[in-house]
Amino acid sequence: MTCNYTGYGALDDTAMKSTTESKKTAHHDSTYLVLGGTGGIGTALCRRLASLGARLVVVARIAERLNTLANDLDALAYPLDATDFDGVDTCFSAATQHHGRIDGIVCCIGSLLLKPAHTTTEVEWVDTISANLTSAFAAVRSGARCMRKHGGSIVLISSAAARIGLANHEAIAAAKAGVVGLTLSAAATYAPRNIRVNCVAPGLVRTGLTASLTENESSCRASTALHALGRIGEPEDVASVIEWLLSPEQHWVTGQVIGVDGGLGTVRSR
Repeated sequence: MTCNYTGYGALDDTAMKSTTESKKTAHHDSTYLVLGGTGGIGTALCRRLASLGARLVVVARIAERLNTLANDLDALAYPLDATDFDGVDTCFSAATQHHGRIDGIVCCIGSLLLKPAHTTTEVEWVDTISANLTSAFAAVRSGARCMRKHGGSIVLISSAAARIGLANHEAIAAAKAGVVGLTLSAAATYAPRNIRVNCVAPGLVRTGLTASLTENESSCRASTALHALGRIGEPEDVASVIEWLLSPEQHWVTGQVIGVDGGLGTVRSR
């Protein structure tokens, strides 16, 4: 079985040109800080935003991969453990000083642990919460401080697993459900500051993190069957929605959890 997908349907040339120009106008000269920018979704998002004229601050742990991507996109690279509150504060301050302001923040940091609760160790639990929830909280904490005067957009990443019961997802589902709660509460807290907080909840997306599932024929087949649209996701599927949420054109959208999941979280096909 080959788990590949070819899209169908297309805008005509005039409509595509109009849409592209509108996006460039919305994002041109905006500054976005992307935590976890070297992951599959993060990289797709950074490339997408750079193509629209945005200024980027790319944050990741592994300096070599980070510098390669940042150089390619003419972006500011900042190596960082995003679970370190003081380090995140310093990063956001440096980005603000360098660019003058930050208009949008995305936390693409995450991990994947597929084990039942009774075989999950304390270390695995702590690491899962730290990577998925603590990093998101740190992004909101520092982001709210640096955007409190002019507003902006914060986008977090949850998971379809936080919205539907999937076997062997206890730790990751708990962490990602925490991201949903964080999104809703922060959206309420910072709405008076014109800071919008939203999150996307992907299904299974083909990235390096999920290679053990997507590159195994039987696992890929089983996972595909769970998605009503009949395929697993690609990084661009998620990146396009994050870009939409970042845009100042969506100034009346906050506190939303958007499933980008091929229907996994809500739909069962026959």
